[in-house]
Amino acid sequence: MEKVSLNGVEVFPYTSEQQLLEYVEEHKGILVAINAEKILHATDQTRAIINRNIGYCDGAGAVLALKQKGYGNACKIPGCELWLKIIKAFYHDKTFYLIGAKPQVIKETVEKLQKEFEGIRIVGYRDGYIRTPEEKERLINDIVEKKPDVVFVAMGSPKQELLMEEIQSRHNAIFQGLGGSFDVYTGHVQRAPEWWVKHNLEFAYRLLKEPKRIKRQIYLVKYVYWLIARKL
Repeated sequence: MEKVSLNGVEVFPYTSEQQLLEYVEEHKGILVAINAEKILHATDQTRAIINRNIGYCDGAGAVLALKQKGYGNACKIPGCELWLKIIKAFYHDKTFYLIGAKPQVIKETVEKLQKEFEGIRIVGYRDGYIRTPEEKERLINDIVEKKPDVVFVAMGSPKQELLMEEIQSRHNAIFQGLGGSFDVYTGHVQRAPEWWVKHNLEFAYRLLKEPKRIKRQIYLVKYVYWLIARKL
């Protein structure tokens, strides 16, 4: 499958979650969620990180851009749902390692996963507060020793991608960056209701909940202009 460039950000035009799952099981690598904001604010560093890994459409803006380029069957794959789909598809025969969030949140995440996916093998986990090079080295050594098939890192971009690349240089696996997904999964952060998600209005719901996000989301007007003017 060929990547498609959107403002220099290369994205795979997956047509279904199943297609992505089949691809990543065969090729492994680091899954990076792509939305309008990442395309709009791409820098040389973030483009390089995305383009050497597996970018997928996490937002409606990225999907619209792909459709405009002729990929009419491209679909949105929310990262906060994808990691659970990966677990559901592979937990019978693969092992998992989780990194990220606050200590209490990661503990609750592991406990909930063990209840929801009976028999899941989580070979290790820790919070996302890695304060020293020595802590990071111990973490990587632990992963190298335990050889998990899947590693989830919830620390925000680009921090999580840089850590995953560092781990990947010593242990190949399926990796996914999750941002705040552990907080959503454990109920510490509320995701938009289903209607808003279904109609690609999750950004609007979050704006209503957090009006201060307007400074961040006002830039999406520029993205809409790029779509209309076919600048992507």
